[in-house]
Amino acid sequence: MSANGVGADGRWLGVGSATGPDAAVAAFRAAASALTGEDPRLLLVFASVNYDPASVAEGLAMAAPGVPVIGCSSRGEISPAGSRGSSIVAIAFGGPGFAVTTAVAEGVSGRQRLAGAEVAAAVAEDSGLPHRVVLLLTDSLVREQESILRGCYGVLGAGVPMVGGAAAERREAGNHLCASTFLLHDGKVHTDAVVAATLASTGPLSVSVRHGWRKFGEPMIVTSTGEGRVYTLDDRPAMDVYLDRLGAPPEAYTDPAAFTRFALPRPLGVQRRSGVQPRNLATGFDLDGRSISGGSAIDHGCLTWAMCGDEQSVLAAADEACAAAIDGLGGAEPLGLVTFSCSALLPVLGVDGTRRENETFAARCAGKPFGGFHTSGEIARVRGIDGFHNQTLAVLALG
Repeated sequence: MSANGVGADGRWLGVGSATGPDAAVAAFRAAASALTGEDPRLLLVFASVNYDPASVAEGLAMAAPGVPVIGCSSRGEISPAGSRGSSIVAIAFGGPGFAVTTAVAEGVSGRQRLAGAEVAAAVAEDSGLPHRVVLLLTDSLVREQESILRGCYGVLGAGVPMVGGAAAERREAGNHLCASTFLLHDGKVHTDAVVAATLASTGPLSVSVRHGWRKFGEPMIVTSTGEGRVYTLDDRPAMDVYLDRLGAPPEAYTDPAAFTRFALPRPLGVQRRSGVQPRNLATGFDLDGRSISGGSAIDHGCLTWAMCGDEQSVLAAADEACAAAIDGLGGAEPLGLVTFSCSALLPVLGVDGTRRENETFAARCAGKPFGGFHTSGEIARVRGIDGFHNQTLAVLALG
């Protein structure tokens, strides 16, 4: 299935989706469907964690030889065909009104900030076009994701927004600690990496992010933290304080699967300048050490809250994110949307809610294409140095 949007200046956005048992064939079909115009400048690809990444890269190369590609593994793929798993979504940007530079930084673990600066420097060249955004895809298994963005920010500054997501992980059944991800860059498969593309445009670009969670109870103070983990809240083991605050069932204290089920719809809220931001604890916990992690550093002395929400509040936030991104185009008609929706929202939404989320994207696009994936963390830096999010929806609108 494919969809496309065309601007008055010849820029175009195409979205293709395909599924099937053969990864190379599915990738070829998705990319071919997305390539709806001449002069393609970039393929942005999201492939199910169930596919062999080398075969995905092979299919993309056959469909679009010479076209720059960035992509990553996904928990679910978003397109006009619906929000589904075990598929591949390709988003193609084309026409003379787009200019693209891509890069990859490898060996990110232990040098997150340096790797962010490295990849940003590689894509920082100014094309002369009036609007720019940096698309970033990271490895969700790397701790302190925020440090990657701070490295990017140090090179790019406040004038260039960033948007993207963390590659979803595939976990072995019964073992929440054994996981794998993949990222794609120009025919090669990477892990422990960050890939980036600067997308410059003659038309406006707008980024927004929203979440549907509300604070529950009194705040908790981070009293011990390090290496991206929170060890204590209010001077007690962080996991126990969090579970106590929410009145968790006994099995959530001792069983990894029970903790994950309990934590998915109950993020930890972290105080930021922009407000209280949710952090997903469902997979970043240490049952033995009783510590927790939300994918990025939570500073010592920070105020945190238990948070809660439901299908209705999450869907309302999705609609608000789309509306805000489109409003940011300053009245220009959108070519389409690129959406980054957290995979940790899926258990909250359920099958029907996930379908309704997709319908929200379609309604806001009003017939124009949209595509994206269910992430393991969302990137949206529109102001300030912070930009890594959990259990949110980040949206890029192209005008």
